[in-house]
Amino acid sequence: MDNFSPLQLSRRAFLARASSGVGLAALGSLLPGCLGRTDSLSMSPSTLPHHFPTAKRVIYLFQSGGPAQMELFDYKPLLKERENEDLPESVRMGQRLTGMTANQKAFPLKAAVHKFKQYGQSGAWVSDLLPHTAKIVDDLCFVKSLHTEAINHDPAMTFFQSGSQLSGRPSMGAWLSYGLGSDNKNLPAFCVLLSKGSGRVAAAQPLSSRLWGTGFLPSLHQGVQFRSGKEPVLYLTNPEGVSHHGRRRVLDYLKELNELYHSEVQDPEVKSRIAQYEMAYRMQTSVPEVMDVSGEPDEVYDLYGPESRIPGTYAANCLLARRLAERDVRFIQLYHQGWDHHNDLPDHIAKQCKDTDQASAALVTDLKRRGLLDDTLVIWGGEFGRTNYAQGDNSGTRYGRDHHPRCFSAWMAGGGVKPGISYGQTDEFGYNVVKDPVHVHDFQATILHLLGIDHESLIFKHQGRRFRLTDVHGTVVKGILA
Repeated sequence: MDNFSPLQLSRRAFLARASSGVGLAALGSLLPGCLGRTDSLSMSPSTLPHHFPTAKRVIYLFQSGGPAQMELFDYKPLLKERENEDLPESVRMGQRLTGMTANQKAFPLKAAVHKFKQYGQSGAWVSDLLPHTAKIVDDLCFVKSLHTEAINHDPAMTFFQSGSQLSGRPSMGAWLSYGLGSDNKNLPAFCVLLSKGSGRVAAAQPLSSRLWGTGFLPSLHQGVQFRSGKEPVLYLTNPEGVSHHGRRRVLDYLKELNELYHSEVQDPEVKSRIAQYEMAYRMQTSVPEVMDVSGEPDEVYDLYGPESRIPGTYAANCLLARRLAERDVRFIQLYHQGWDHHNDLPDHIAKQCKDTDQASAALVTDLKRRGLLDDTLVIWGGEFGRTNYAQGDNSGTRYGRDHHPRCFSAWMAGGGVKPGISYGQTDEFGYNVVKDPVHVHDFQATILHLLGIDHESLIFKHQGRRFRLTDVHGTVVKGILA
């Protein structure tokens, strides 16, 4: 015992390891085909879903900045009837405001400039800003009663991605990598793609890599950012003068050293490091293959739009998301910046919609015709909504809208979600939820449920507390389940 290290195997870890083999075999026989994992070095305590999943993977189209719901999906004709009237205090009920509108003397109601129509058999209301989305409404589930606790961008995005407004918690993709692992041993379970919109690019809210970080989970589950350019994943290529064979020999020797160190200290992060080295080696072949879109036919580029030929654009990233989904990447996160419209909203939001509308609809259509939509959950939405009253100049088309956490909209498609419905309802002013509220934690719990996970059971013990994505909240929204 003289050589005992505080990092050596704990009683809890020993029991978990000893029992995992028997449990894995037993449950694997009950849920054939659900194991799916190929990453033998994963740190997850379980490789099984808690119930049969309807989705194998997620493509999350995160619209950073907060799209204005009443300009896109939540049609409110009353705003037109009462335009420029002050928002009644009985509706606002003293809601806290950001510093950008707290000093306004009035809160003049503002209707959307663009027209709405109903589409599809579902009769969903969609703005004429989104003609391509309008064509696929019968494949979509609109959630119009989302609400959040955060009123500013950084904590609101962090809340959606990690379940906490404070940084340091694992992101959703990291939780899924930890809980379910990967179905493709040559690509990360969690991939990230970024793009900037043509509306308000200069003022786009910054994105931090901690949004796709692992927090206190093993670093193996970190989201891997894919970039446009010659080096899609940084530091993946061999340095000049180092051959592929030479890199393999170095990794073999490094693995031996790390295994020796792990046998002494039993630090799980050492195993995570080994797995990352091995994944990086395999990615030297798999990443160039998935990023090479030269073999895509012209009709695919036509489907996604002309910008799909330009690396780094939202359209190009949507096409890459489909290619990653085809290769069974577990969680594909797209961030599109530029939705923070505090002024000149009609101009800026039109540009954002032009960037995203065709490609978002194309992704759903492309997945559907390839037979992938049934088990791929696609999500479109931002961190909060916008106010129904104008910020700043409310004349003409120069108006903006402030942040609004009380109600906003998103849509989901595929993966076991009920298509062709609108769930939840806001009041006639588009200010408060009046039917079927969906909190951020409810939304997260539902995503996990579709992937076969009981959100209360996917936990990680850290610093004496059992953490989970939904904290101590969240209820599965059964009304949107197919």
